[in-house]
Amino acid sequence: MPRYCQVTGKKTVTANNVSHANNRTRRTQKPNLQKKKFFLPGEQRWIKLQVSARGIRIIDKKGIEQVVKEMRERGEKI
Repeated sequence: MPRYCQVTGKKTVTANNVSHANNRTRRTQKPNLQKKKFFLPGEQRWIKLQVSARGIRIIDKKGIEQVVKEMRERGEKI
């Protein structure tokens, strides 16, 4: 499974840990990814997606059919 949200495209970013003495070291910030199964009523099948918490909210708002259509237009394989 990918390390990015398949709906929003969020992925790991780099940032700094800053100590009390203002020393900076590099660190990574990972998105809040969840593995979820969604049912596509138009195709009568289940799909597995790795989505962020925001991606789940987008699916709730737009509907899974619309989100899958947009993902296919972007070239995402489902």
